[in-house]
Amino acid sequence: MKRNAIVMILALAAMTAMAHDVLKVNYSGTRPSIIDFAWAFLFTPDDEEDECDGEATGGIMDALERYRRGEAQDEYATLLVDERNGFIRYEWRYPDDNILSVIEMCYWNEADGKHKLFVCSRWFYKNGKPSLGQYDGITFYRYTNATKSMTMCEAPGFEVQYYDTTYSLPRSGKDIIMTKWDQDGRATEHILHWNGHRFNLKK
Repeated sequence: MKRNAIVMILALAAMTAMAHDVLKVNYSGTRPSIIDFAWAFLFTPDDEEDECDGEATGGIMDALERYRRGEAQDEYATLLVDERNGFIRYEWRYPDDNILSVIEMCYWNEADGKHKLFVCSRWFYKNGKPSLGQYDGITFYRYTNATKSMTMCEAPGFEVQYYDTTYSLPRSGKDIIMTKWDQDGRATEHILHWNGHRFNLKK
């Protein structure tokens, strides 16, 4: 139990260290797109950013810049951008070591019509099983229409678990898939359903 607690504390500290509390979202048109949210999340300057922070997001930043320029992606990188459904998935595969790094981003409209919830989920897998890294985890921001900015917040409706749990974001629908992994690498999926205010665990 003590080891689990230490791992979770380190993961939370790492995710907090690489993220800003408040982000300005610049966009043209009537409302921001997933690209606008991702750009604000990844490209907001940080005077305290260190080399490790850059390594954690450098791949997806390069991929998004290539996407905007209409260029081909790096040999081992794939980028899916679904602006209509407000979803991004970035993968970096290391074929020789059977390693996969996945970053997903999406957002939900809140029921009040004045806010949106932006989420970034990042996980590292080896041989098809999660291998917790320094920057793995899931981060939440609440966007306010009136201020065109988003503020870091806690997961609405549930407590994030890190040591033996991963989270997959939806390209369609409103559900987050929470996957629990046992010591033998067996996975059990649970559904977190967005109701416009918070996520509820489906029984």
